[in-house]
Amino acid sequence: MKGLILSGGAGTRLRPITHTSAKQLVPIANKPILFYGIEAMVEAGIDEIGIIISPETGGDIQTAVGDGRELGASITWLVQDQPLGLAHCVLIAREFLGDDDFVMYLGDNMLEQNLIGFVNEFTSRRASPELGSTGGRVAQILLAEVDDPRSFGVAEVAADGSVVRLVEKPENPPSNLALVGAYLFDKTIHDAVAAIEPSPRGELEITDAIQWLIDEGHEVAHDILVGWWLDTGKKDPLLECNRLVLDTIEPQLDGSIDERSEVVGRVRIDSGATIINSTIRGPVVIGANTTVTDSYIGPYSSVAADCQITNAELDHSVILANSSIANVARITDSLIGSHVDVDRSAHVPAGIRLMLGDHSRVELEG
Repeated sequence: MKGLILSGGAGTRLRPITHTSAKQLVPIANKPILFYGIEAMVEAGIDEIGIIISPETGGDIQTAVGDGRELGASITWLVQDQPLGLAHCVLIAREFLGDDDFVMYLGDNMLEQNLIGFVNEFTSRRASPELGSTGGRVAQILLAEVDDPRSFGVAEVAADGSVVRLVEKPENPPSNLALVGAYLFDKTIHDAVAAIEPSPRGELEITDAIQWLIDEGHEVAHDILVGWWLDTGKKDPLLECNRLVLDTIEPQLDGSIDERSEVVGRVRIDSGATIINSTIRGPVVIGANTTVTDSYIGPYSSVAADCQITNAELDHSVILANSSIANVARITDSLIGSHVDVDRSAHVPAGIRLMLGDHSRVELEG
């Protein structure tokens, strides 16, 4: 079985961060989002992985992932010149996929559940002698129960567990089961992708391809997600995901902590980091070669490598690499990009001085 991870897309909902970086490389607990998907596939026994990238951000992703060996995978890079849909990704990956079964996974998704059971159920069903060589099953989708399915692709499921219909953002949903963004296919999906037409928005929709399989009499099964699922394409879900992952970290203090500092709870401080006269209250991760001086870093914060935090307070925030924060009373619920400089001005008259990129958002205290 092979893996296909979709890591194109402009990440417009995370601008201005994604003006200069791929959304799949934004860190959760100081690890790029994309790496969690690769590791989940490797954990499920899938080490031959194709990654779909765009011309705009593909170079950064290739640099971050490399050949995949450090993550236990062999990576094949596949360029999607234009965002023409998820099924189009399958189309351009045809040569890489061959006739193998494969998992398709959205690179900006984060799941609490691993992929092991999802994959094993598909492969064991298809290998059952009493069900024939394929067991009749050509696809399997992962679904999650949601409060308001009108905002999602929704599956209608029969009593025997087979999927009978997929509806995109329905006014009257047939169920509360939303498509999560993890799919299993055999080679039959290539016939489906070749048969469908672009949707009104000009894209080849994977839901249309799966519906084609159903209409042609093939079995499409489903699993129900266990645990949380977040699309990290917006700031608040990304911070929530950071919080959930930080709740699972183990304490590890590899950096330098002076005697005037206090470190409490689940805290990971990477090698080369320095904590001076500061309080770190976990769960928190602090990256390599970051220096924290005369500061307080509160729960659910991730500070990446090579940052400077001086005379500042922050919590429930994600700070990307090479940024500096100084003389700020409190930063909370914030996502701060790389190479950012936040400081309190000593200019007179007092005032707020800003230099912000396109699509920035600033909330000032009242």
